[in-house]
Amino acid sequence: MENISEIKDIIASGKAVLGIEFGSTRIKAVLTDENNNPIASGSHEWENHLENGIWTYPMEEIHAGFRSCYKDLKKDVSEKYGVTLKKLAAVGISAMMHGYLVFDKDGKLLVPFRTWRNTITEEAAAKLTKLFNYNIPQRWSIAHLYQAILNKEPHVSKIAFQTTLAGYIHMMLTGEKVMGIGEASGMFPIDTDTKDYDETMVSKFNALLEKEGLKFKLRDILPKVLVAGEAAGKLTAEGAKFMDEDGDLEAGIPVAPCEGDAGTGMVATNSVKVRTANVSAGTSVFAMVVLEKNLSKVYEEIDLVTTPSGDLVGMVHCNNCTSDLNAWVGLFKESLEAYGVTVDMNKLFATLYNKALEGDKDCGGLISFNYFSGEGVTKFDEGRPLFVREQNAGMNLANFMRSNLYASLATLKIGCDIMLKKEGVKVDSITGHGGLFKTKGVGQTILSAALAAPVSVMETAGEGGAWGMAVLANYMISKKNGETLPDYLSSKVFAGMKAETLAASEADVKGFDEYAKKYAEALAVERAAIQAVK
Repeated sequence: MENISEIKDIIASGKAVLGIEFGSTRIKAVLTDENNNPIASGSHEWENHLENGIWTYPMEEIHAGFRSCYKDLKKDVSEKYGVTLKKLAAVGISAMMHGYLVFDKDGKLLVPFRTWRNTITEEAAAKLTKLFNYNIPQRWSIAHLYQAILNKEPHVSKIAFQTTLAGYIHMMLTGEKVMGIGEASGMFPIDTDTKDYDETMVSKFNALLEKEGLKFKLRDILPKVLVAGEAAGKLTAEGAKFMDEDGDLEAGIPVAPCEGDAGTGMVATNSVKVRTANVSAGTSVFAMVVLEKNLSKVYEEIDLVTTPSGDLVGMVHCNNCTSDLNAWVGLFKESLEAYGVTVDMNKLFATLYNKALEGDKDCGGLISFNYFSGEGVTKFDEGRPLFVREQNAGMNLANFMRSNLYASLATLKIGCDIMLKKEGVKVDSITGHGGLFKTKGVGQTILSAALAAPVSVMETAGEGGAWGMAVLANYMISKKNGETLPDYLSSKVFAGMKAETLAASEADVKGFDEYAKKYAEALAVERAAIQAVK
């Protein structure tokens, strides 16, 4: 790592690279040096709104949040290095995938932004899945478009362009209607051979448009697809002013193809190579497995997206992970405080998590359901957090904590077992990142038991998607001829990077399998709870 003087020179000479990611609760910016080391950051907190039954972020908050995040980055640069940020080597934008942003020919937003969180496209998703013989989840952009068509919404006839949040910001910065292939794969199915939208499915959807009397074709309104490393435009004078209200930022900066948060997560964990995987576990949990070949059939439990390079990825996404677990830890905190004990939450989490490792491998007859909300994998539209046990269960703290940790990954296991066991998908490495892995060794061991494979945790996993986007931007400007993204990550970014790898014992794997069997059988109890507890 350079010293303060060297970093100052890197920034002043315009050699630093910037990645910005719009997360669901925070917009984050990470500035890196030429070797992908983070040197400054900025952020802006925000929340989505439920307006007229639609989860959305108002356009003015998108603009203000973006500028606020960049301003916070500039402040960090100024305070650390005494220099004003004016020039950059490259910029990249990332955001939550999917959703619905549509504009007319004059660039006017036709309806408020519909985010990935909305579950209002069930009819469209089911019909498109059947038509394409390809799983189309409700949150995908094409499902939102078709649902609007089925609903006979008047704005549809005026659509001239459809994009995602990342695609919109990219357009505002460059004027280019393009996006990275990973982000595009959450809009419409991708042909991994052509690295473009699947033409057979495009033709089928165009037939639907014609049947509805709509004048546009699908490719007329979707962004152009680019793969990682391709040029995606340059920062215009208008884009520079949009980003930096102070007017200090210079135009002409190369901008990388925008990517989704799934893609930047893969980059941040060095999981873009075929037969690699990563699991992100926090409030929600999802697994991304880079596939050698397509699955043998369509599974509603598995989304098919791509890496930023365009390789096929099987994705299992679950809405619920640590929320219920955290609630129980909060209850233990309250109990201790009732006895007059001052509680250190980090120590409490570590103590309870490690206690779980002392429990019975199958949790001794205790079963937890962490369903704060519905789960697509197990076909629940809503949920009720629930704890149930057998009459002769081993009711103790270790089993209780182990059951809650198992529950945080049980639904993910159901989806992943389809790929790893039923489809025989081969995985050489799995990297875990997110809050579940903060207590050293525990979340890792539980995930390893769930997936019956070794799990690694890297020291950079906490840098997140904004850093992953900066890495993609740096790859675009610094890659050598023919250097693939996996090669670049292995040789330039993660070479010598420390990672801890743990493998669960055979007894742990067997125990989780036994728990998962009882868990699946007890889903009937969860369904009854939803009916009975309103």
